[in-house]
Amino acid sequence: MLIAQLSDPHIRPEGVLYQGVADSNRMFSEALAHVHALDRCPDLLLITGDLVDEGRPEEYAMVRELLAAARIPFLVIPGNHDHRDNFRAAFADQPYLPREGPLHWCVDDHPVRFIGLDSCPTGKHYGHIDAQGLAWLARTLAQDTTRPTVLMLHHPPFMSGIPYMDMYRYMEVQQLEDVVRAAPNVELVLCGHVHRTMLRRWAGTVVCTCPSTTTEIDLQLDPQAPPQSHIGPRGCMLHLWDEAHGMVSHVSHIGAFEGPYGFA
Repeated sequence: MLIAQLSDPHIRPEGVLYQGVADSNRMFSEALAHVHALDRCPDLLLITGDLVDEGRPEEYAMVRELLAAARIPFLVIPGNHDHRDNFRAAFADQPYLPREGPLHWCVDDHPVRFIGLDSCPTGKHYGHIDAQGLAWLARTLAQDTTRPTVLMLHHPPFMSGIPYMDMYRYMEVQQLEDVVRAAPNVELVLCGHVHRTMLRRWAGTVVCTCPSTTTEIDLQLDPQAPPQSHIGPRGCMLHLWDEAHGMVSHVSHIGAFEGPYGFA
């Protein structure tokens, strides 16, 4: 099974630039075209939050217009820039999304089980899942402790070392870690939020974050570094699952590059 992951497109209303500088709508269209042009068609597309920038209905209308170009099924979770009720309304045709409450869900009709988590407290930019949500996750994981499982949440549950991102990190992570560690079949935890690729061993599994389709947050590790981003390099993640070999993840850069050349 080949799984494509896109994240943080920050879609705007038609004709409006993200942060006044980036054509996030065009970039998301290019990301979708990139995924569809791969030499192997993905079986599933995951989008790990911040689908829009301000949570406005007209932004979600644009997301659905752009996603009409997708020829493969997709699963979505919200990010801190999303608005839960507007998100739910925009994706009301997606049967896995709950009709009320936090947008936690489980899809179990693929070779890999996918669990989406809503890590976005209303009106906040940091990440957190309340006790009720953690209890739901524990029950869902306990239903099958052998089937390979991928978790999705917007906020990565670790400190990145980038000061202006860690201000808005997942808070009170130990409770979530305890639930995940109890499930031996979690192959991978997929996140967005940080607009970069990061990997960390955590809770007996691996956390992988996805680049944004729009901008990259700069890697600055000085504790006093001011927030800074730039356009590019953009990319997506490809996660290849094989029953015999497990899961392997690749970064796939979006754009034109020199080559190909006839050597490895």
